[in-house]
Amino acid sequence: MKTLFTFALAGLLATSSFAANENEDLMELSSIHTKFQKVSVFLKQGIGKTKIAIKDENGKMLHQRNIKVKANVMVPYNLDRLPVGEYQVIISTEDEELIYIVETSERVPEIVEYPLMAYGKLIDDHTINLAVIGLNEPGVDVKIRMERGDKILYEEKIDQAEGFKKNYVLNGIDPSEVYFELKDALGRTRIIHF
Repeated sequence: MKTLFTFALAGLLATSSFAANENEDLMELSSIHTKFQKVSVFLKQGIGKTKIAIKDENGKMLHQRNIKVKANVMVPYNLDRLPVGEYQVIISTEDEELIYIVETSERVPEIVEYPLMAYGKLIDDHTINLAVIGLNEPGVDVKIRMERGDKILYEEKIDQAEGFKKNYVLNGIDPSEVYFELKDALGRTRIIHF
């Protein structure tokens, strides 16, 4: 009798867990994640036969598919070729239907500001070679200043796209007594000492 009672109790617990799985809320068994124009539909084990549909903001059907969920699954959608905006993701089973409203957005490129790339090289006792590379816009203000007192010895603006290379001859001045002060069209600066 005790064994029969144990089997009956085990059977009751097993059927109650099946009933609990069937009655789980569709919202608990599904979720949506959106990043830019990518939409991911997450479905958990126990949801069973499911239909996923995507509609645009006017209600026009864009995609529909049936899926039988046996284990946790992620269904990805790439909406890159569609306009940015609001979409409906509809998840439905035989018993329930759930509508998620998602909004896609464009990926804004990260703007990385690089420093002004300029290099100075001593050619001989009185000649300095200046090289500026990687310009997005033409226009570099070049100033040659004295180390002591910051007096400007020479200045010019070079309007050359992408970059330039130029030799500067310092008559009667040692290169260690001067420095170059550069500023490009984007406002980036560079100081070069010798």
